[in-house]
Amino acid sequence: MKHSINSILFLLLLITKLYAQPGELLQIATSEKRAFDRLNKQVAAVLPNNYDLKYGRMIWSVNPAVKFIEGKVSYLFFHADSMQEFKLELSDSLVTDSVQMNGNHIAFTHSGNILTANFGQYLSAAQLDSISIYYHGVPPSSGFGSFAAETHGPNNIPILWTLSQPYGAKDWWPAKQDLNDKIDSVDIYVIAPSAYKAASNGVLVSEIINGADKITYWKHRYPIAAYLIAIAVSDYTVFTDQVALSNGTLDVVNYVYNESLGQAQLALNEMNEHLVFFDSLFIPYPFMNEKYGHAQFNWGGGMEHQTISFVGGFSYELLAHELAHMWFGDHVTCGSWQDLWLNEGFATYATGLCYERFSPNLYWKIWKANQVDFITSSPDGSVFVTDTSTIARLFDARLTYSKAAMLLHMIRWKIGDDDFFEALRNYQNNPLLSHNYARNIDLKNELEWQSQQNLDELFNDWYWGEGYPSYTLNYDQDNSNLVTFTLSQSQSHPSVSFFEMPVPIRFKNATQDTMIVFEHTFSGQSFSAQLSFKVDSVIIDPDNWIVCNQNVVASTQNTPPSNQGISLFPNPASEKLHLIIKGQLVERIQKIQIFSVDGQEVTDKILYTTNAANGTIEINNLSQGIYQLRVNTQKNNYNGTFVKH
Repeated sequence: MKHSINSILFLLLLITKLYAQPGELLQIATSEKRAFDRLNKQVAAVLPNNYDLKYGRMIWSVNPAVKFIEGKVSYLFFHADSMQEFKLELSDSLVTDSVQMNGNHIAFTHSGNILTANFGQYLSAAQLDSISIYYHGVPPSSGFGSFAAETHGPNNIPILWTLSQPYGAKDWWPAKQDLNDKIDSVDIYVIAPSAYKAASNGVLVSEIINGADKITYWKHRYPIAAYLIAIAVSDYTVFTDQVALSNGTLDVVNYVYNESLGQAQLALNEMNEHLVFFDSLFIPYPFMNEKYGHAQFNWGGGMEHQTISFVGGFSYELLAHELAHMWFGDHVTCGSWQDLWLNEGFATYATGLCYERFSPNLYWKIWKANQVDFITSSPDGSVFVTDTSTIARLFDARLTYSKAAMLLHMIRWKIGDDDFFEALRNYQNNPLLSHNYARNIDLKNELEWQSQQNLDELFNDWYWGEGYPSYTLNYDQDNSNLVTFTLSQSQSHPSVSFFEMPVPIRFKNATQDTMIVFEHTFSGQSFSAQLSFKVDSVIIDPDNWIVCNQNVVASTQNTPPSNQGISLFPNPASEKLHLIIKGQLVERIQKIQIFSVDGQEVTDKILYTTNAANGTIEINNLSQGIYQLRVNTQKNNYNGTFVKH
């Protein structure tokens, strides 16, 4: 295929000028982690940041049946200072044929995955210049990207796809992969056998048959990070939905395998509702002049390539997650992999917001409870990542995805819905961040400015700090229905001495309930609330606004006498509880029942064996808390309390 690049250049010049104006949670995280792990190890050097890429023109000749690429990549770049050489990253597995400036060949070196073009003289400062690189070769193999030639379906149809996050672009094209310089606009030409369709970023301008080949031209006029540029080539079935958004009608263009067409159409129709939702909740879709879409590829998760997410399937959460990245990850991109939560935490939380919008009484509640359970399954871990080379930590589903998402949820709880979502819109519209890069401090500044609240304590506890709180509430209610209680807190990790949070408490009985929020500023703090009804149960944070677990609620007035007539040990217990009747006569145990503090029987969650007047109760399946035990014997009934921890 090597001859095809030069032979069709004249045809491409008819299409455009050279310099145009200026993509389920654990599976998602695991897939991204594996790709990042392999690609992260390739990084050879940090390029000097002495030029600004204004435009890129990529011409790639490929065949999905063959793992091979031939390419010409041209750049228009601005340099404020004079410069003598120009550096890009390019894998040593690829061969650089030539480097040209103004139609003239110039000297270059290519080693250590770095391509260095030597101008032979210093270019004058403060001007635009251009350069073109011709190359070819077999991209290195990884199994998770960056360039794969595989097959799909029962007939083993060839499929070629790329995935470059974070540093894999250099495996298949000469790129600048830092997180400080987006290419302002790109033109992408894919030359492939005419039987195939090619998907890429931006808007499709043309598909031109040229002999046995098809030249597919994609135009993208928004700034784009190198790792978000991608192509996919196969015998795709293409269908387009038109979705009415706040700024007009958007084409949603989907490239799917024929064997997946029915499933894709059904799932993507639901995704269109999410697109309308995000367009109204955040800012209008940020690539409105072009498209959104999907390209199916052979992978377990997905990748948010700008304007076209590559997806391995069509599950609800995967599609919502990758769509949300168009706002958080593509339009505004994390400016350091340390701040990956600005991409992944937002995409994860946006998935939850879809549940809140479209299934508020079922899946939204389940989603929040699942996030809390997952986060608190270990006592440590912060959202902040100090070492981006530790891939398992960087792409930790529990921390970078779930805890980051719930950090956003807790910020929303702290400052209120109106200020929270307005701050997100300000973050997206900020001219310094829009179609650019952002750091953690940029988001924090927008949240504080909008809410007029100092969020240092919250970020110190939940972003920098590790772990989560556990609450203990002891309450009493007098004859006038005044409830008095103390709220204490313990922390799962010593990095946080106390989690200051507004804590919602629900007071209820069989027919009435009320929710009151208390500002909890120290452990053992006392509160009171005048109610109009008698309380029979109290619930801490029933709607999962706070990442907390192992909470205990006890009523000082309703707690039964301390294990009268029976002995329970050890107490507290974690796995097994031993029971002995204290009487002198042997009383055979006939029945044992266990109740939680809110009166719910949980006997089915325990196993017990008895021997005359004693028994062993296995309590592994009980949640942590205080429980009431009832024992029926041949002669008497006994009550007792114990604590599961």
